[in-house]
Amino acid sequence: MAALSAMVPSEANAADRPPNIVFILADDLGYSELGSYGQEKIHTPNLDQLARDGMRFTDFYCGNAVCAPSRCVLMTGKHSGHAYIRDNGDPGAMLPETKALGAEFPGQNPIPAEEVTIAEVLKQKGYATAAIGKWGLGHFGSTGDPNKQGFDLFYGFNCQRHAHNHYPNYLWRNREKEVQPGNDRTLKGETYSQDQFCKVAIEFIDENADKPFFLYLPFAVPHLSIQVPDADLAEYEDMKEDDYEHRGYLKHPKPHSGYAAMISHMDRDIGKILDTIKAKGLADNTVVMFSSDNGPTYDRLGGSDSDFFASSANFRGLKGSLYEGGIRVPLIVRWPGKVKPGSVSHHLGAFYDLLPTFAEIAGATPPKDTDGISLVPELLGKDGPKHDYLYWEFPGYGGQQALRMGDWKAIRQNLKRPRQPDAGKLELYNLQDDPSESNDVSAEHPEVVAQAEAAMKEAHTPSKLFPMPMLDKTK
Repeated sequence: MAALSAMVPSEANAADRPPNIVFILADDLGYSELGSYGQEKIHTPNLDQLARDGMRFTDFYCGNAVCAPSRCVLMTGKHSGHAYIRDNGDPGAMLPETKALGAEFPGQNPIPAEEVTIAEVLKQKGYATAAIGKWGLGHFGSTGDPNKQGFDLFYGFNCQRHAHNHYPNYLWRNREKEVQPGNDRTLKGETYSQDQFCKVAIEFIDENADKPFFLYLPFAVPHLSIQVPDADLAEYEDMKEDDYEHRGYLKHPKPHSGYAAMISHMDRDIGKILDTIKAKGLADNTVVMFSSDNGPTYDRLGGSDSDFFASSANFRGLKGSLYEGGIRVPLIVRWPGKVKPGSVSHHLGAFYDLLPTFAEIAGATPPKDTDGISLVPELLGKDGPKHDYLYWEFPGYGGQQALRMGDWKAIRQNLKRPRQPDAGKLELYNLQDDPSESNDVSAEHPEVVAQAEAAMKEAHTPSKLFPMPMLDKTK
């Protein structure tokens, strides 16, 4: 009886608070690597149930084609023409303070102190905040330190390089190293980082069940290396394995089954987190979202096989590309009593819409310089403002620029390779007729090309850290 009386006030009080927000981000998960998005070989029952309980977006996009710039767009609500971080990279020499903490990896280029993150926006409304997984926006001691960017708790890999092994020697708990027993950064170990992320996430929910919280879970799977506890492989013991020439990262003896098992392991952890939210009486007042930071990994790097799993459906391109396969990602949203179960949205949205979305959910005020538009009207089944276009630029992989404008997709390649004959040429695709971007129709639609070029020029702001000379000279 005592347990019941303790629970009832918690449930009653939870309904009177701003909604909790849980945002789960997979790393390098392809558009169609979930059952709810057409996957046939990898089992994701918990995420498929989440889609049945909520809304599944078909035309949602990440912030950029690789990790750090995509996360910057997510956290700051600015598209990659305005965002501070536009490519992977590190600051070079480690800062003295970072080195003094015993950091063994440099961390990525840090976002500046003046950037306002989702966590800082939600702190306005008294949210407890945690980021558990992979950060990639500045090491401890820099301006990008997650504890300086609104997060009460950071746990996991601060540096992306550190996250390339799922059995690490240590993980960070804010500025403290936590040694992970039985690990030596080889293929196997005793302490699987994904298990730690799940454990700490559940602890955070337990500790903050009496207040609104923002739980950001940027998991490190299924990013390479392919590593998973041996017990998980049994689920896929009959999966076909091919001979291949391995390159990059650690080699797994059964890469197909290992890769699938990583995603299923993550799915089970998500189920545990959702069960905890339900057990605490918080499910009806908690918004849960799931997405991926970019498209799936290049074929056969580290044993991955995006062709085998049809990881990006029939879309062109993989991670590192601004074609659809590199940037179109799943988005699932569950919000009981608000979002219609089993609904599907074709709304055009991107990572930079999430900051204003979370601000509206919390009743907070977003910064004025964001590029996003809140998804709340779409989630509630109401008409709301729409983007004139979605925009990306990416200095990596030769330099790229892309635009989605209704059914039209414009893209430029080789913007940092001016001697290439096609450098800066605008390709145009109608995604309604040609979702695989195989038929360039730019010659037949000069008026659309002109409109896209004007929008691309408007969206680009030069960056000292990530210059794009072919674009900068037009500003």
